[in-house]
Amino acid sequence: MKNTVIIGSGSCIPNNEVDNLEFVENPFYFEDGRRIQDDNHVVIEKFKEITGIQSRRYVEDEQSNSKIAYIAGSRAIRNADIDPETIDMIIVAHNFGDVIKGSHQTDIIPSLASRVKHQLGIENPNCVPHDIVFGCPGWVQAVIHAHLFMKAEAAKRCLVIGSEVLSRILDPFDRDTMIFADGAGAVVLESKEESSPRGILSHATLSHTKEELNYLKLDKSYNRFSDDDNRYVKMQGRKIYEYALTKVPAAMKDCLEKSGLFHTDLDKILLHQANEKMDEAIVKRFYRKFGVREVPENILPMTIERLGNSSVATIPTMYDLIVRGKLEGHNIQAGDQILMASVGAGMNINAIVYQA
Repeated sequence: MKNTVIIGSGSCIPNNEVDNLEFVENPFYFEDGRRIQDDNHVVIEKFKEITGIQSRRYVEDEQSNSKIAYIAGSRAIRNADIDPETIDMIIVAHNFGDVIKGSHQTDIIPSLASRVKHQLGIENPNCVPHDIVFGCPGWVQAVIHAHLFMKAEAAKRCLVIGSEVLSRILDPFDRDTMIFADGAGAVVLESKEESSPRGILSHATLSHTKEELNYLKLDKSYNRFSDDDNRYVKMQGRKIYEYALTKVPAAMKDCLEKSGLFHTDLDKILLHQANEKMDEAIVKRFYRKFGVREVPENILPMTIERLGNSSVATIPTMYDLIVRGKLEGHNIQAGDQILMASVGAGMNINAIVYQA
């Protein structure tokens, strides 16, 4: 049988760590333009209690999204110990392309995947680069795409990257600005002929685009007294929370059932790092669908405390940290059963069951 397996991983975590207290001088506003009167120390403490975030990473001024995508991708190639010229496809998941410091203009021509191929120095014309825009679940969806290409025998090796520089499209007058971060993660996938199943065992994707369509979107600054015509990331946090708790556990259960595994077989659940409390609630509801009240100990790794929400980069970055022994208390061994799941703009949900 043909198995889609990860043969290498890499990540790029920017060096610039931004603590919550660096936002203490920000004048925050409500959506309707009213100034928030609470002391910012109180605002920040409430934010930390809800999201679990203490700090996040931002890129340096001279870095771009395609640059950190290249760094993560090159590390994954090196970890896989392969010739880059043997890669059949490069898929880069992102949402805003390259945004130059001081500008809010999206730059996706040429595609980020083409830029990564160029920076890697790959000359093979049969190595096809393309991007995918799918909200925060973009990297998981890119892995699913690569898997399907390999199942169709249209590719044997794929470099799949999730990379985002959100720090350049954030409204400094919006408290939600503190959620988002920059970063990149990557894996090399390979199709292998093997006698027993492993790698990607199943996958599931859902989309809801009625009233859910604008739960996450670009819109003007909350500072109504500003002449700023730029548009920034805006989200309806409560609606997203309710949507995620209603829809994501069911999608995870469906994906697990497709794999033929049971909830007791799972060794790790890698969730998109959106909000600590939300992720914990999603996993609790997932297990309750099997009649289980207590979540297994140590099954849910978290990176959001120090890395924030880097959108498409959160799951591949977390995976890379775990397999390299860089996330304390967590490891992935050969044969481990892993459930990956994400939710984000669209609104979109997806999941993968993967056997290491």
